[in-house]
Amino acid sequence: MILDDIVKAKMKELARRKRSVSLSRMKERAVQRGVKTLDLAAALKRDGVQLIAEVKRSSPSQGVLCPDLDHVELARTYVANGAAAVSVLTEEQYFGGSPEQLAEVKATIGQVPVLMKDFIFEPYQIYESRAHGADALLLIAAMLSSLQLEELLSLSRALGMRCLVEVHDEEELERALICEAMIIGINNRDLRTFKVNLETTGRLRPLIPPDRVVVSESGIQSRDDVERMRGWGVDAVLVGETLVTAPDVAAKMRELL
Repeated sequence: MILDDIVKAKMKELARRKRSVSLSRMKERAVQRGVKTLDLAAALKRDGVQLIAEVKRSSPSQGVLCPDLDHVELARTYVANGAAAVSVLTEEQYFGGSPEQLAEVKATIGQVPVLMKDFIFEPYQIYESRAHGADALLLIAAMLSSLQLEELLSLSRALGMRCLVEVHDEEELERALICEAMIIGINNRDLRTFKVNLETTGRLRPLIPPDRVVVSESGIQSRDDVERMRGWGVDAVLVGETLVTAPDVAAKMRELL
């Protein structure tokens, strides 16, 4: 499965990063950042469907999306055109990102929350997220046990960060709710096959309590898609490939918003 391959690659990448910066040093860097962060939940819980715009250089299904992508300039464009938050994909091998790219984005666009989107399964990565300036991070229920999810949520909260907990079926959603995840991301892309179905959001949204923030991820390409999400009571959409590959990013954002 594609997810298994990505996790294996991430484990190798993580081992290399640990050799470069020890856990104790990464903890120090995270603590030095403090716990004052921008609130992703508050940024998304506003009137209308909010947009989390994603910096995404490549994908396993599409390959290189934008060879000359400038992550800092793209993030500036996102903020200038109404993004409520910016997501930065930081996995290296399959997505062409890095935590350093996130740090550069955060240093440039301090006024909106920055989400570290990666395949996170160890406390080291939580400290790494905060050390590089993330206000929030992604936790994928499909690759975490309930115990891991609870541990990583707790550590993230202690460091002042919000978590977007991603689910794509009823079992994962139930575990996320038991762990009291407040921001639920419904991924319309099955991470085991990478097939996309927007109806996943329509199926799972009614099962989520009204006090949670709900984000629909993957496959949102048009204003009609956003209107479908509005009808289902979604608070925000996370859009990457559609924006990164658009001939005019600003115009595409105006269409979606």
